[in-house]
Amino acid sequence: MRKLSRHLYFQVIIAIIIGILVGHYYPQIAPTGELISTIFINLIKMLIAPIIFLTIVLGIARMGDMKKVGKVGGKALLYFEIVTTLAITIGLIVANYLKPGSGIDFSAVSGADIEKAAKIQHDAAGFSWTEFLLHIVPANAVEAFAKGEIIQVLVFAILFGYGITKLNGKGNGLLNTFERISEVFFNVLKFIMKLAPIGAFGGMAFTIGKFGLKALHPMISLMLCVYLTMFLFIFIVLGTIAYLYKFSLWKYLRFISNELLIVLGTSSSESALPGIMEKLEKMGCHKEVVGLVIPAGYSFNLDGTSIYLSMSMIFLAQAAKVDLSIWQELTIIGILMVTSKGAAGVTGSGFIVLASTLAVIKVIPAGGLALLIGVDRFMSEARAITNLIGNGVATIVMAKSEKAFDEEKYKLAIGVQ
Repeated sequence: MRKLSRHLYFQVIIAIIIGILVGHYYPQIAPTGELISTIFINLIKMLIAPIIFLTIVLGIARMGDMKKVGKVGGKALLYFEIVTTLAITIGLIVANYLKPGSGIDFSAVSGADIEKAAKIQHDAAGFSWTEFLLHIVPANAVEAFAKGEIIQVLVFAILFGYGITKLNGKGNGLLNTFERISEVFFNVLKFIMKLAPIGAFGGMAFTIGKFGLKALHPMISLMLCVYLTMFLFIFIVLGTIAYLYKFSLWKYLRFISNELLIVLGTSSSESALPGIMEKLEKMGCHKEVVGLVIPAGYSFNLDGTSIYLSMSMIFLAQAAKVDLSIWQELTIIGILMVTSKGAAGVTGSGFIVLASTLAVIKVIPAGGLALLIGVDRFMSEARAITNLIGNGVATIVMAKSEKAFDEEKYKLAIGVQ
């Protein structure tokens, strides 16, 4: 028992349970819990930009061939589009079959939630693809680091790595320095991860304390449908992909259990980003592939978010008693294939993208967004966990397809002799 208590995953589980109990019986702790959780997530976020930058620069410099970088990036983006489209389609099918929105009463929506939904719709109205495309390329590289803009840091790092490859061997000293700096950041990360149980406790205490378990009752059907769909997606779709590429999905999930629990406690997939990169390298993925695929995946491979968006669309249609034709549902798939990628550069991305998609379709009342506000936090854990798992699987697939995967390290990591 003493040995078990030293494991991070055990400590995080206990912290989550305590957080639920404290939040339920002492809801006044919610502001303190939010403060604790935010501080922990910020500690992780301050490392994300430099770790991504250093990992990508070192990876590209080691490749030494920008054609290979472009090939890996292109294959990854194609994979992302195929898998997220599958996620959207599965979400629509399950929502149509289980009908979670049937019998929902619009009149039960609170005035505060309606006001919040109106603000979200206003924000969505200001979203444009021109802004999104401009957002990808940083006008100021320093600002991109300061604000933690993952996609902008990714673009800058690729260009910086390209610049080093053109030094014709004269950049070795610089690369050695970057290697040491990278080690320093990962050492800092290891220290911060010891605080993960505290962050998980704060996140769970805030969620339960603020919204309460009673907030689940009116929307329990949608929550169960979303969780069920994400479970099916992980173990059927991602499980099939893992089988085809000859690695064990279950053993992969067990290997990243710490990261999954941290995401569960904090409701943020970003809190596990540096950790998942380190774990995937230990599993045998070459550093340069991890450095390219994971940051890009956090912007363009949001499997959990895609499922949530498609199911929410059908849920709102059912709640509003709008009977969608097959062509309208195919239109929703087509629009979400594009708009779900817009989540990369938008604060509060899930609701903003959902609102902007509703505005395009114009057949589902956008006011129904207020129905989702109360339970969104409870579904964010499922979205974040599914996004994390999906990006890890994508990285292993890209590494194996590029013959940049060490089978011996993989066997050692998962305990196969």
